[in-house]
Amino acid sequence: MSTPSELLADIERVGRDHGRGGYSRHVFETPEHELREWFVEQAARRGLEVVPDGNGNLWAWWSGPGVSGPGEGAVATGSHLDSVPGGGEFDGPLGVVSALSAVDRLRAEGFRPGRPLALVVFAEEEGGRFGLPCLGSRLAAGTVAPERVLGLRDDSGTTLAEAMRAAGKNPDHTGPDESNLARVSRFLELHVEQGRGLVHRQRPVGVASTMLAHGRWRFRFTGQGNHAGATPLGDRRDPMLPASLLVAEARRVAANHDDARATVGRIQPLPSGTNVIAASVDVWLDARAHTDADTRGMVDELHRRAGALAAEEGCSVRLSEESYSDTVSFDGSLRDELTTMLDAPELPTGAGHDAGVLAARMPTGMLFVRNPTGVSHAPEEHAEPADCDAGAEALATVLRRWSR
Repeated sequence: MSTPSELLADIERVGRDHGRGGYSRHVFETPEHELREWFVEQAARRGLEVVPDGNGNLWAWWSGPGVSGPGEGAVATGSHLDSVPGGGEFDGPLGVVSALSAVDRLRAEGFRPGRPLALVVFAEEEGGRFGLPCLGSRLAAGTVAPERVLGLRDDSGTTLAEAMRAAGKNPDHTGPDESNLARVSRFLELHVEQGRGLVHRQRPVGVASTMLAHGRWRFRFTGQGNHAGATPLGDRRDPMLPASLLVAEARRVAANHDDARATVGRIQPLPSGTNVIAASVDVWLDARAHTDADTRGMVDELHRRAGALAAEEGCSVRLSEESYSDTVSFDGSLRDELTTMLDAPELPTGAGHDAGVLAARMPTGMLFVRNPTGVSHAPEEHAEPADCDAGAEALATVLRRWSR
């Protein structure tokens, strides 16, 4: 029987980012491909039938006596293997290795499921390569159209369609995955906590209650590219000035909304030369709040402020929405069942997850494993081996009940 920590040790060298620190594992790139192959091998060792879908997701099915392959009323669990640039070790992979470890625990006690059980690896959950988070689950659930996403480009100019073909996948097969989702009655995702709620509660495992409304927007400030030395300050139309001021405005605006968050984690000037006044600057905003109205209200306010800042410098600004997810309240009856079964506390999450996307299609839930640092999307992200074991045991307890 493998523990989550032992399985994480198997992949700890894959995708290390020595420049940023942590891991950079982006969809259909070599490190993420290696992790996919590793998962397929691990599933095969456990006698699971791996069935890739058309969206880059992997489904590994465990069938019990009298159950042949995927079937109706199935139970599913899983998470993702990709990462943000320079991300931590646990975000995503902990849910995958815990699912494998839970299967080991159930097999060790002689358990055989009475209904099909699927372990799922979703593609591009972080949006680290093509900018759209939860891409695989969104495509499967039909909440985003293939024609919208296949033309998305990464930083090198490669489209999603081209990346899929290079990985041996046919982009013509992307889209709603009724063959799998219609069979699943419940989905449960285990994830490292991205915060310190469980530290304060002194508990190793918790149950998700709600998920903040959140999205990504791009502000493009356009001015006039020019020479850094030959252009007097009074003659400049420098888009970097309003772009930089918007970063501080985002913090100010979020502070005026109850428990809201607004973050600028990426800025791209063009042409990006030290001695060049930029011709344009792209600023990506991540905004989150408890309600749709608050989240969109923040963005609207920032859009107005960006327009004023741009005008002061003789520039223009254009806003585009790249992704959005409304507030999610996880299924109440399922949530109550989990908290009672596991004697675990409820806590909200400010992060987005595949379970949140699938909540529109089926009852879904989430388990969180304590993170003593409270840090996520960074190398300092952590979970103690004993807490990882507690998470895998909790997952096995739920799967035993749901799939018997």
